[in-house]
Amino acid sequence: MPAKSSFGHVIDGKEVDSDDGATFDTVDPWTREPWAEVALGGAAEADRAIVAARHAFDEGPWPRMGFAERGAILHQLADLMEENSRELGLADSRDMGKPLAQSQGVDVVRAAHNFRFFADHARLSTGEQLPMPGHHIYTRYEPAGVVAAIAPWNFPLMLETWKVAPALAWGNTVVLKPAEDTPASATILARLALEAGMPPGVLNVVHGYGPESAGQALTENPAVDRITFTGESGTGKIIACAASQHLTPVSLELGGKGANIVFDDADLDNAVDWAIRAIYTNAGQVCLAGSRLFVQRGIHDEFVSRFTAAAEALVIGDPKDTATQFGPLASKQHFDKVSAYLDLAPSEGTVLTGGRGEGWVVRPTAVTGIDPASSRLFREEIFGPVVVIVPFDTEAEAVALANDTRYGLNAMVFSENLSRAHRVAAALDAGTVWVNCFFIRDLRAPFGGSGDSGIGREGGNFSREFFTEPKAVVMQIAPSAMD
Repeated sequence: MPAKSSFGHVIDGKEVDSDDGATFDTVDPWTREPWAEVALGGAAEADRAIVAARHAFDEGPWPRMGFAERGAILHQLADLMEENSRELGLADSRDMGKPLAQSQGVDVVRAAHNFRFFADHARLSTGEQLPMPGHHIYTRYEPAGVVAAIAPWNFPLMLETWKVAPALAWGNTVVLKPAEDTPASATILARLALEAGMPPGVLNVVHGYGPESAGQALTENPAVDRITFTGESGTGKIIACAASQHLTPVSLELGGKGANIVFDDADLDNAVDWAIRAIYTNAGQVCLAGSRLFVQRGIHDEFVSRFTAAAEALVIGDPKDTATQFGPLASKQHFDKVSAYLDLAPSEGTVLTGGRGEGWVVRPTAVTGIDPASSRLFREEIFGPVVVIVPFDTEAEAVALANDTRYGLNAMVFSENLSRAHRVAAALDAGTVWVNCFFIRDLRAPFGGSGDSGIGREGGNFSREFFTEPKAVVMQIAPSAMD
């Protein structure tokens, strides 16, 4: 057996062990064996990282650089990420079971693009000019300070960079805590940032758990100026409570229970293809997953037949094999959670396909015949490859069913009727609505949700608003009437 890899914290420009030497193993969900040893931090390491980030912000060059100089370093980091795409992709595949074709071929590409986009967006952004008689007002966007970024395990590298890139581009310093299930790519990212020329203390990485550990310490420290978190809704509420003690602004992207509405005039081939991707990408471990699938009754049977056949055709296997389309769930704990819903499914409806596979695999699963009013499969975020399929008759019924949730993150609409598409998109309570597609992103657009899906939006100018302190400068340009 090859020697295990090792990943430390990155604090103040150095990769270090924990003060007490504590470590934990990160487990490959396919082999179910440890593949790397990781430094296990706590409050001490979080506090040291915050001190380093605070010093780098208050005294260091990073916030005082021009946008072009900072941007050049961020573009260099993106170059290095692309050059090391296999190492980064394998890290996420080994940590959480994501197929390499996605982790390397999609996530690394998008993660590098995050740095390129926000570097350029910050450089090209303009403030407002507000002239008035005798005075001239203009706005500036100053970096907020130290950002605590707490990332999830389902898209480790991509969602880490979604937070880190805009924060750095606007001149902040960052302490990143990756999820304990997926620590490796964060350390690799910080190593590459130092290689790209990023000053010490600008990007720090601390590994550890949440409650009574590194995560809690980051959210409770008054020296932190912004907290950005993606994860489970209950954890988001705890973080918001902790942040409120110091009035620290928070951006929370939390859970979802996405609605996917397929009308009878939809292009069926297109709708089936996207519906499969919407629920089974990343083994359903996607907050945006289209886990509630509403199909108009006139096409219901044909759609379900095509959908079931496509689900059963997905290639399940070792995530490190580039031919694999569908891998295991990320951890034993999460496999047990999703398995409990599989056990519940026969009492709530009819299982058309799916169920447990080998190891921590849950095969692509579809359930029909449920009661939306009482079904837990319909109402709770499973965060796995389990979809409920519900027929509907009218547009109004579809909108009512889609909005019958405490989550407000995203939805999909499939229809060739342009007027209907616009009507339904406007009526859905969701932060993002995709029409005849899924997961298409423009980094200028707002991203986030309402209700139990979170607080705030990020992306483009929305990220600028969160990661900066907007300032109005008011200048007198004519003598005062009182002079």
